[in-house]
Amino acid sequence: MANSGIQLLGFFLSLVGIVGLIVGTILPQWKMSAYIGDNIITAVAMYQGLWMSCAFQSTGQLQCKIYDSILQLDSALQATRALMIVGIIVSIAGLGVACMGMKCTTCGGSDKLRKSRVAMTGGIILLVGGLCAIVACSWFAHNVIRAFYNPYTPVNTKFEFGAAIFIAWGGSLLDVLGGAMLAASCPTKKQVSKYPPIGGSRSGAAASTKEYV
Repeated sequence: MANSGIQLLGFFLSLVGIVGLIVGTILPQWKMSAYIGDNIITAVAMYQGLWMSCAFQSTGQLQCKIYDSILQLDSALQATRALMIVGIIVSIAGLGVACMGMKCTTCGGSDKLRKSRVAMTGGIILLVGGLCAIVACSWFAHNVIRAFYNPYTPVNTKFEFGAAIFIAWGGSLLDVLGGAMLAASCPTKKQVSKYPPIGGSRSGAAASTKEYV
């Protein structure tokens, strides 16, 4: 019963994590303009994401533009996009595999040990997907920090972390946590004793002596 509860908790944590990964990947607020130095008062706030860049004006108007060409983007942004997409696809596949192996589902046969192994495999796949997303977010954050502290970067072009990268980070951590719970829910095989039970041997010996009498 406890094993089934751990599987359900890991499944729902992974599901929430995948939703967070999808939302974080779509949102454009991966980095936002930093208000430092002479850039404290400005009428436009700039946001940049994996797919588009946006400008939020003081009048409340938001204008976004999708990146025209993939080849014009830097390699770090392309790698981040690829890792996030791979992480989402692998996590969805792992969630489907784990769903087939959970105790509360009927698919996958009635063999409990086999279903637990399938759930463990799904948990491992979820771990791989979550780790891909963590690497993507951490790499993007490293590039933002390096550009922020670079003395040759103009003050009005410096960026800091936006809300979307924190959502993606949180989703990837939930994905990893749920995958770890599913991977740890596989029970060990029960050890079968090589010797017959003592009570059974005694009853057998008593029966044999009665036959000879």
